[in-house]
Amino acid sequence: MSTAELAPELVHAPAPMAQGVVGDSASPEALRKLSHQLASPGIAVKAQRKALQKLKTALIAIRGGDFATGASRALEALQIDEKSGIAWHVLAICREKSGDPAQALLAYEAAMKLLPSENEVAHDLGRLAHQLGYLEIAEKLLVKYLAHDPGHVEATNNLACVQRDQKRYGDAVETLRALLGVEPESPVLWNTLGTVLSDQGDMGTALTFFEEALRLDPAFAKARYNRANARQPLGDAVGALEDVEAALPGAESPYERAMMHMARAMLLMTLGRIPEGFEAYEVRLDPNLPEAMRVAVPAPRWAPAPEGVAGKRLLIVGEQGLADEMVFGTCVGDAIEAVGPEGQVFLAVEARMVAMFQRAFPQAIVGAHKAVKLEGRITRYVPFVEDLPEGQGADLWTPMASLMAVFRASIDRFPQRRGYLSPLPEKVAHWKAELEKLGPGLKVGLHWKSLVLTGSRARYFSSFDRWRPVLETPGAVMVNLQCGDVTEDLAAAEAAGVRIWTPPIDLKDDLEDVAALSAALDVVVGPGIAGTNLAAAVGANTWMITAPDDWHFLATDSYPFYPGVRHFRRETFDDWGPVIAQVRSGLDMAVARGNAE
Repeated sequence: MSTAELAPELVHAPAPMAQGVVGDSASPEALRKLSHQLASPGIAVKAQRKALQKLKTALIAIRGGDFATGASRALEALQIDEKSGIAWHVLAICREKSGDPAQALLAYEAAMKLLPSENEVAHDLGRLAHQLGYLEIAEKLLVKYLAHDPGHVEATNNLACVQRDQKRYGDAVETLRALLGVEPESPVLWNTLGTVLSDQGDMGTALTFFEEALRLDPAFAKARYNRANARQPLGDAVGALEDVEAALPGAESPYERAMMHMARAMLLMTLGRIPEGFEAYEVRLDPNLPEAMRVAVPAPRWAPAPEGVAGKRLLIVGEQGLADEMVFGTCVGDAIEAVGPEGQVFLAVEARMVAMFQRAFPQAIVGAHKAVKLEGRITRYVPFVEDLPEGQGADLWTPMASLMAVFRASIDRFPQRRGYLSPLPEKVAHWKAELEKLGPGLKVGLHWKSLVLTGSRARYFSSFDRWRPVLETPGAVMVNLQCGDVTEDLAAAEAAGVRIWTPPIDLKDDLEDVAALSAALDVVVGPGIAGTNLAAAVGANTWMITAPDDWHFLATDSYPFYPGVRHFRRETFDDWGPVIAQVRSGLDMAVARGNAE
């Protein structure tokens, strides 16, 4: 679990986000202002009486928490007067509170065009734009609002959240510090200051600020949730779970509630409470999470508890990213056994992985899934199954990660095997020959960062210069496995006298070659990203540097998904020095004995 990020490649789950943004478009104060607008003479003259009555009814429904009725009445008002900015604003509020941020955004934009001088719309739209990741738009709207009301706590706080998520940590601190000088008793500001520190990995300091927020307001659910995010990587997963469960009743929106349930699921897994944690992890598909995957397939979803699968044609759909498909794909063999010889498993995975999964599971029919973005959300579909003749397609489907609760209900059900995917033997032989050309020495494959380093993701990775002790290991030959543009890193290494060989392949897309090269190397080293997961999945000798909040240990001392992996666990996010020293020591010993086994 981690704060302020969605890091599927790293943690194989939509990670809980820091909760700092505040404001409620349906708060009593907001509704009072809308009521005042509806009662103003100007509105009464211009708008038809019937439309006004519809909007007043909508506000009554919103006050009672009936957002569906509120939306219906707002739409009825818009049918009468489609240029009513207030009606669009009311509709936006109802859509947002109903957990439909994409439609809410459209309605807020319409209201903003019709009511350009209405600052409350700018604030609501800015807050929602931030939630959906439109950070530049959110900043402009919040700055516009603050020009009208410079001391507004919520808007200032939300601006700091935007700056934080742009990794402008100094700006965020200054924005908050200026207002804390005037509003030192504001729990909201202390809470967000804590998220700025936690985003950078300083959990100890962040914890202090979250506790100050809770001292000022013990019922502040966001601060309690964020304190959980700080306590878990500091080694207190039990206390973190208590905080999350205490925060849940105070969630102010379906989005917040879903994020808290996600944190709870990951904490349950951290504590080894399976299958409970795997069952709770179903929240990852909650439509109130902006990154939740939707699947459009012509079959009902498999409900394992009441419904047997023997003899069925089961479609398994991969989810999240490459690393997830490799981690959760460890259950595909179990599903094939469950459907039996009379059934059929269809497996939809990332296109670059189709051949590897097909070799690993020849009884399955493996193909690529595809995705489109609909209403701001990723929707996954499976053309190779849809194109099958009628009666030959899937009877049921399941997301890949949902197999965990069925087939990994306890630690002893995790298979003890080195890997389960197979690189092509001829490619392994080719890369062994290429590595021989580099001369004598232990051949070490290196990964050191993710392709995505937005927001708090950066705290999971070290700057390249910290890897120098590893790069300078006597008797070792370094091989670059890092995808993306690493020209500057490689140039810096060469300037320091370290040569790192880069193979002549596309390290992002030529995964058959990356898998074979990983298997040909003496050892692959790196953080828990797609590349190291691929190495582990094909049975390569893999040394993985893990984060302090990595839940994959499931309260064990090993990595149950990949029992053959040697892990180097950081105690804190900034604990790179000791762990790099451990890797260097391990390489020195491997060089001395001639292998890294």
